[in-house]
Amino acid sequence: MIPLPKPRKEIKNFQPYIPGRPIEEIKNKFGLKDVYKLASNENPIGCSKKAKKVLKKLFNVFHRYPEGSSLILREAIAEKFNLSVNEVIIGAGTDELIELVAKTYLSKDENIVVSEHAFIRYQMAGELMGCKIISVPMKNYTHDLESMFKKVNKKTKVVFIANPNNPTGTYNTHYELEKFLKNLLDKKLYPIVVIDEAYYEYAKVFDDYPDSLALRNIYPNLLILRTFSKIYGLAGLRVGFGISREEIISELDRVRPPFNVSVVAQYVAREVLFDEEHIKKSLDLIIKEKKFLYKELDKLKLKYIPSATNFILINLYPHKGKDIFKKLLTKGIIVRSMEEYDFPYCIRVTIGKHKENLLFIKYLKEILRKEG
Repeated sequence: MIPLPKPRKEIKNFQPYIPGRPIEEIKNKFGLKDVYKLASNENPIGCSKKAKKVLKKLFNVFHRYPEGSSLILREAIAEKFNLSVNEVIIGAGTDELIELVAKTYLSKDENIVVSEHAFIRYQMAGELMGCKIISVPMKNYTHDLESMFKKVNKKTKVVFIANPNNPTGTYNTHYELEKFLKNLLDKKLYPIVVIDEAYYEYAKVFDDYPDSLALRNIYPNLLILRTFSKIYGLAGLRVGFGISREEIISELDRVRPPFNVSVVAQYVAREVLFDEEHIKKSLDLIIKEKKFLYKELDKLKLKYIPSATNFILINLYPHKGKDIFKKLLTKGIIVRSMEEYDFPYCIRVTIGKHKENLLFIKYLKEILRKEG
């Protein structure tokens, strides 16, 4: 056998991201007719009628490459948020944009600052490029921005802040975020500060949630990430976008693969961007069902973190999260165990439709009763 080239040493122990278990796999494995996926923080009511309508018109463009920079979608986002088109970049989900940040800015002799228990893709991005990762403990299950600021140094190229954070569901307030940014400027530290707002539409109902677009006008090192995968119900199309100053967007665009977002994704995302009716309907469902789940979890005397998102992190101590996760699978309920986030006794459950939430609580009760 011929000797094959060796991969970069950073790849040797690199662990790929583990997605939620697919519905068909669980059906086949356990012989189930109905399976409910409450694992990946998707919109339980799916995409809007507008998305379905525009899809019917796209068959005649499937044989064409998409416009390389997703111009039609960038123009729509620029219009909605009163931006220049050159201040917007489109990615195949925010995952790709996080990776683009890493490929554009990180090298081995530099570092990134992240929070403990933050969305794991930030740490993975740093590992991929071989840079140092400075992880800062949380405070009350929330990013401790004051402590994170103290860890930033001249070699810090990027600070990642998930707001709200996955998997804790917590957020930093406008005051906390602005203080963090001001402290950086006062100390003449200018890393790219990535504010990942994947759950923005759910969290903005809170009065003290940051207005990141307003902060961007004062602190030009901000890069704001948002997605169509959550409240817009387009997770399967993989569309996310970033907003920043033109200089930052231009650098990221150098690295962005051509045709990275499909023509279908571009047109559908543009159509749903202004669909406030669907956003309200989706948000109202989550608010209502979140209250229901809180009430049921309180009855079970289970601890959980109040969430600003469409999911809840539940502590099942003394039961291991992975054990309860496996038992729920046999009942046709897919949730997410949290070992990879250093929460071994926790599961994360996406808030679903009322029927799905009822079944989750029903089977959770049965399993905990048998476990004793």
